[in-house]
Amino acid sequence: MSVSDEEREEIEKSSAPLIEHLIELRRRLIWSLGGFFVAFLVCFFFAKRLFNLLVIPFKWATQWAGLDPHKVELIYTAPQEFFFTQVKLAMFGGMVIAFPLIATQIYKFIAPGLYKNERSAFLPFLIASPILFLMGASLVYFFFTPMVMWFFLAMQQVGTNDQVQISLLPKVSEYLSLIMTLIFSFGLVFQLPVVTSLLTRVGLLSSQALAEKRKWAIVLSFVVAAVLTPPDPMSQCGLAIPTIILYEVAIWSSRMIERAQARDRLAREQAEAGNSVASNTPDASST
Repeated sequence: MSVSDEEREEIEKSSAPLIEHLIELRRRLIWSLGGFFVAFLVCFFFAKRLFNLLVIPFKWATQWAGLDPHKVELIYTAPQEFFFTQVKLAMFGGMVIAFPLIATQIYKFIAPGLYKNERSAFLPFLIASPILFLMGASLVYFFFTPMVMWFFLAMQQVGTNDQVQISLLPKVSEYLSLIMTLIFSFGLVFQLPVVTSLLTRVGLLSSQALAEKRKWAIVLSFVVAAVLTPPDPMSQCGLAIPTIILYEVAIWSSRMIERAQARDRLAREQAEAGNSVASNTPDASST
């Protein structure tokens, strides 16, 4: 297979000594770690405000349960627990804030080794990935966290002559772990169309293969939801159902990519056939 002059020029531009790649990798790592560290410091400074922001879904759940949202109470049982909870929250928030910078540095590191058409194909997925993650996080914050907390609040028991008082007093670390797990799980699941589209574009996956494995995907969705979410059916179904919907979206997007690739392939074959006919046509001046 012959290589065009433009492709040969791109290959020569992408080739570089190993030491230059290592220097470039170090520079990208410094930028990524620096961005994460700055974001971590900002989030740690506002850690209490961020935690109060994450408690708002808990207040919504208390309203759904018919309780007073102004009496929401969380506790910590170890002196250092709330401090390390703020550190964990700052790390999580720093990673979320610094993700666009980190993804950009990754793209800038691998972009010189890609062809021009590969760079243009990869860039939309780089933009779609954080958007889909924020969509999953928003779904957790505005709907599933209040729903899960309402489910747990409904288990409280009012003290009577025959029953003891059983109240929900969540620890700050456990509440943060719960909401972080939900955000990470939904954000990861919402990357399914991006991953399948990339695999389809490079030829490692097809829409037909995805459609044939639909039954297994449904079963796997509930298994993953049971592992990643709290052990209640509402949160498990809340993660499994969007996963199944996103799987159908992934099948549709893969079909769109395959159709676009087929049209490009047909147009390229027609252009090559036209060039071949033109080159085989005898020149009128030579007759």
